[in-house]
Amino acid sequence: MVRKIPPQFLAILMLGVVCQIGQVLFLRELLMVFHGNELSLGIIMSAWLVWIGVGSRFGAILIKRVNRPLFLLTLNVVAAMVTLPVTILLIRRLRGFFDILPGAYLSLPDMTISCFILMAPLCVLLGVQFIILSRIWRARDGAINTSSAGKTYIVEAIGSVVGGVLFTYLIVHHMDSLQSAVFVSMLMVAAVLLMTWKIRIDIENLSFQFRLVLLISLVLATLVFPFLKQADDWAYRTQWHYFIPQYQLVETHQSKHGTIFVVQYEEQYSFFQSGHLVFTTAGSEVVIPGLEEQEAAEFAHLSMVQHKRPERILLIGGGLRGTLGEIIKHPVQRIDYIELDNVLTEAARPYISPVTLEALNDPRVYLVHTDGRLFVKSTKEKYDMIIVDVPDPATAVLNRYYTEEFFFEVEDSLESDGVFIIGTVSTVDLRGTPIANRNTTVYHTLGSVFSHVLPAGERFMYYFATNDPEQISLDVLTLQQRYSERKIKTDSFSQHHYHTLLQESQLQRVNWVVRNHGRHPDAHLEGPEVVPLSPGTIPDQEHSEKQLSPVEKNYFINSDFKPIGYFYTVMFWDDQARTGHPETFKWLLHVKTWWILPMIGLPLLIVLILRLASRHLRKNPDTKFAVLFAVFTTGLSTMTLQIALLFSFQNIYGFVYEMVGLIVAIFMGGLALGTFMTQRFVTNKANLNILAGVQLLIASIAGLIAVVLPGIASVQSSAVVFILFSLLTFVAGLINGVDFPLSVACCNVLNQHVEKSTGSVYSLELFGACVGAGLASVAVAPTLGIVACCFLACIANGTAFVVLLISRRIYA
Repeated sequence: MVRKIPPQFLAILMLGVVCQIGQVLFLRELLMVFHGNELSLGIIMSAWLVWIGVGSRFGAILIKRVNRPLFLLTLNVVAAMVTLPVTILLIRRLRGFFDILPGAYLSLPDMTISCFILMAPLCVLLGVQFIILSRIWRARDGAINTSSAGKTYIVEAIGSVVGGVLFTYLIVHHMDSLQSAVFVSMLMVAAVLLMTWKIRIDIENLSFQFRLVLLISLVLATLVFPFLKQADDWAYRTQWHYFIPQYQLVETHQSKHGTIFVVQYEEQYSFFQSGHLVFTTAGSEVVIPGLEEQEAAEFAHLSMVQHKRPERILLIGGGLRGTLGEIIKHPVQRIDYIELDNVLTEAARPYISPVTLEALNDPRVYLVHTDGRLFVKSTKEKYDMIIVDVPDPATAVLNRYYTEEFFFEVEDSLESDGVFIIGTVSTVDLRGTPIANRNTTVYHTLGSVFSHVLPAGERFMYYFATNDPEQISLDVLTLQQRYSERKIKTDSFSQHHYHTLLQESQLQRVNWVVRNHGRHPDAHLEGPEVVPLSPGTIPDQEHSEKQLSPVEKNYFINSDFKPIGYFYTVMFWDDQARTGHPETFKWLLHVKTWWILPMIGLPLLIVLILRLASRHLRKNPDTKFAVLFAVFTTGLSTMTLQIALLFSFQNIYGFVYEMVGLIVAIFMGGLALGTFMTQRFVTNKANLNILAGVQLLIASIAGLIAVVLPGIASVQSSAVVFILFSLLTFVAGLINGVDFPLSVACCNVLNQHVEKSTGSVYSLELFGACVGAGLASVAVAPTLGIVACCFLACIANGTAFVVLLISRRIYA
């Protein structure tokens, strides 16, 4: 016999869809405003979670005072339908609310304030909606227990899965942000309208006027929908006006890797993706090379002469700005040119120089659109030179090209005498602690892989690395000779440039800084020492470096699982553009692993005190604290694990922007199954022993993930890696789902009020997730490492397990 689907099912399902797609839209829009800075991921998710939690708590109070759930639901969905697209418009105008320089990064406090203010209205509405729908389900079933909360939780999670899949594989390819927001909102209103025609509950009958409100809302949204494309374009132009007012927005292109903006200033065209500058070109009609082309020429010709006879070249990025057009002028046999986004390449073709266009059509050039990191990891080819011409590691995606793991992969893809070249922005004599830390980190990370590394440059630092010291050189005469022998003809460069680029005194100073810095415990806080008047020749410095103290690896080796180079880069740009906020990042550098001890000691102390106090009270304050603490730690742990897995996935695949909806959908799928299993198979849910066992299970799984995560990242097959990461993400959601109905049931025994218990558990779990997201993405992952996030989750739920054991009581 097939059970009839309850009429509220579709409305709850659409709540999950709207929650999922709304969260992804906010993430994508805010990441563009925040220059793709993944530190903001935790802030965005924290704001989302905390306001959903506040909404659910407020919903419990509201439904108790205004016992008209259908009436409240009608007002709620109409308000949410308006709020979602309006919030997107406000996000695009966000920079206009701050007094910042054009192009400057928003500081962490600015990001935090922005997210918590802008996301509050919609998130509160969605949190309230969860409690209302849970109340409607309970009234329909005539239940007095917490089963309706578990059912609502399951269906909402299923809706989140549906929303993630819909967005990833359908909506993102056919609709812009405003169209997506209005479309899913219309589906939500339609689902509620359908429910109100079918549902009848004892406490309320919805009048025709409110159904009319829902119907009118749908009609108005349908009439507005055809004009949303124009509104979206206008919003992008407004966004760009507040970003760099003197630049004119020429085109926008939607890509799975992020929205592409083409902007113009006089005869110069710049290309931005996800709010981050990719490259700049002088345009196709300009005869005299622009500054960007000259910089590309310097990068290309200084790099190419580092090898005596380069024949097979791998170029990752930079080709569209002019690097490819200059490299091809050397007598090479083959160039494999890797560019991530084919949409970017096609968008750039009308604007790039004729030299670059000609190079793209050269038979020696093989253009491959893929992720450069994945290409290096999977290729069987051996190259004479691998040149990485990508922006600074200002995002976790870009940081992947500056890590120890990637450098080992590069070494495996080079011939025995091969040369690797990469570069970063610099300052005169590496002035400023953030830039000195970052560039020193790149140098020491290269030095942990290659036997011979030479840094050079003033405003831009080149790093030449090899295991054959006879190849690379900073000697001007040697490089001039190699350049002259190749008989290169170009208007952008000559052999005299080597004198300008490689001034001996400047080379000695920067080499002394990067070789000596980073070798004592507080170097990352104090910055480099003063350079001596006579730092010595480069060969002398290379020889004396062997006698120096070891490098402080915790702060000067950049890796996939501890992206400290990325952290220093964000710190540098924040210091450059927002001079009033440098202490925020500097404080984060003081984070120590022992700071976790109060998380263990304080809850144990509190529960022991409450345990003693309970002997003189009729109530059980220790039990209530233990249950609520378990709820908090479960939210914290599962979100911390999700952030750790998200960052790890990005380190390998590099396109979380496209996959974030699917990743969260996988997590929510596990959550739905976990809740369903508990609802179906656990008869006595209000059992502290079972709840304590779940805490121990979560702690064990978190510890296991910490152990296996680095090993999974080293797997060669991308398909296998994706399957393993999906499995871990699903498991993280599964244990969260198992915990929720148990916590609600235990809390209800203590409160004797279903909606209050549901709201308390839901809001506190989300608050824990909020804290976990903020801690993991902003503090723990960049400074202590991604694996430390997993251990944090392990310790948190291990502590909850002990707290529950101390306070447990037998009760029905």
